[in-house]
Amino acid sequence: MNTTPGRLNKVLRFSTVDGPGNRFVIFVQGCNFNCVNCHNPYTIADCNHCGLCVDPCPEGALDIEPGPTVVVDLAACTSCDVCIEVCPFDSTPLAYETSVDEIIDQIRETSKFLSGITISGGEATLQPDFVFDLFSAVKADPDLAHLTTLVDTNGSAPVALWDRLSPVMDGAMVDLKALDETAHIQLTGASNGPVLESIRHLASIGRLSEVRLLIMPGYNDDAASIEKTVSWLKSVDPDMRIVVIGFRNHGVRPGLEYLTEADSELTGRIGEVVRNAGFQDVLVV
Repeated sequence: MNTTPGRLNKVLRFSTVDGPGNRFVIFVQGCNFNCVNCHNPYTIADCNHCGLCVDPCPEGALDIEPGPTVVVDLAACTSCDVCIEVCPFDSTPLAYETSVDEIIDQIRETSKFLSGITISGGEATLQPDFVFDLFSAVKADPDLAHLTTLVDTNGSAPVALWDRLSPVMDGAMVDLKALDETAHIQLTGASNGPVLESIRHLASIGRLSEVRLLIMPGYNDDAASIEKTVSWLKSVDPDMRIVVIGFRNHGVRPGLEYLTEADSELTGRIGEVVRNAGFQDVLVV
C-alpha cells in the first residue's frame, strides 16, 4: 500500500499530445513559474478559499463552509470552468488530493491501451515524493512495467532531484522558454539557470526526452536568439529531439489575448534553422 499524497488538477485517461503514443496524463496543481504564455494558469496556485467562485457557479456545485473552505459537490459539477474563469488568483476549487494507490488503480483500468504515463502540471517536480513513488509503483508492477514514465517540466528542478528520479523515470520533456536570461525572466518571472543546468544534466544521464521551444513573437523569436539557442542545444547534445511550438493565445489569462501568435511561416522557418544545424529529430507544431 502506498498512500503518498498528490495534489492534482485533473487526469486524462488518454492523450496523444503529451508524449509518444497513447498516454495517461496527470496534471498536478502548483507551479513555481508565472509564465506570460501559460495556457493552464489555473494550475499555478492552490485555492485560497476566498469564495469568489461560489455564487457564479451555474450548477450550485460550490459552497463555502466555516474555515473558510470552498467545498465541491462533484455530483452537481459539470466541469463548465466558470469557477476557473472568475478566479483572480490563478487557481481552481476543483483541485484535489489523491494517493499513489488511487492513481495506480485508475491506470490499471486502461493500461492495456496505453503506451505510458506523463506527469505534467503545474510543475510536477514540486511534488517529488508523489512522482517518485508513483513511477516506482509502475515499474514494480508486472502489469504496468511496460508503460514508459515521463515528466513534462519547466526544468527548474535541481540536479539532485533528477538523479533521484532517474532510476524510475524514462525521460523528461523540458520547456526552454528562452536562452537569454532577461527574456526568460520576462516570460516566466524566473531565472533560466536551473533550466539550462537541467537540460545539460538530463542529456548527460540519458534522461532528456525532448526540449520544447515555445516561440513567442517579440520575446524569443529574433534570428540572433534562435541561432544562439540552437547553437547552445547542439553543444549539449546534437542528437536531442527538439519540438518547435508556436504560441497560441487561446487559454491565456484574460487581458493577455493581445499577445501575438506565432504563425506557421515563423515556426516553419525556425524549424529549418534547427534542421540545418544538424538536428535530425525535429517536430514543428
